[in-house]
Amino acid sequence: MNMKKTGHDSNSFGIIGLGRFGAALALELVNAGKDVVVLEIDEAKLNAVKGKIEHIHPVDEINHEVLMESGISHCGTVIVCIGKDIESNILATLHVIELGVPRVIAKASNEDHGRVLQKIGAEVVFPEVEMGNRLAKSLVSLRTLDFLELDEDISITEIKLSHHFSGKALHDLNFRKRYNLNIIAITHDDKTNVNILPETTLNEDDEIVVIGRNEDIAQFEKMNSR
Repeated sequence: MNMKKTGHDSNSFGIIGLGRFGAALALELVNAGKDVVVLEIDEAKLNAVKGKIEHIHPVDEINHEVLMESGISHCGTVIVCIGKDIESNILATLHVIELGVPRVIAKASNEDHGRVLQKIGAEVVFPEVEMGNRLAKSLVSLRTLDFLELDEDISITEIKLSHHFSGKALHDLNFRKRYNLNIIAITHDDKTNVNILPETTLNEDDEIVVIGRNEDIAQFEKMNSR
């Protein structure tokens, strides 16, 4: 669905339910600078995140009126994190979908529950707290590390490799001396390696995290993009 749909903010996320998964997800998104709206019935769970999340709403139930009044209906993405109460989980998901939210993700307790959620149009996750953190990072989008400036001249950045480096080992490239950069991580096929050896081979579309002078980083990016 189109995240640019009129009336929906792609940079705003709704969280319904503050169990371990919902709380981990909400806090990760807030830490990433995203606008987060939270609905929760249990006031004790809301108190646990007061001061950390700005838009929190204690509710008695999840219905169309509550979703509209809270502003969650205008979010680009809503994640239904209600846990044990499967009926409430499904109904809340249905209400959000009916309001036209572009992306609806729902927590499922088991495979049958997940199939029902998919049938009504939701994306499905089977989470633990760790999954909450991973999902938040994917929602935040592109990369968690684009550019980190350590001082006026030295930075850490993430660069996607072009075809120029495909199949070449670091020792053959003489990478460190040639580019004046140190590679501290390489992500290949969604697996990240921090044990960088001279014989490590690079591939097109690998994402490398490098540290070096801003001038050298700029030179490398220019050469890499040719």
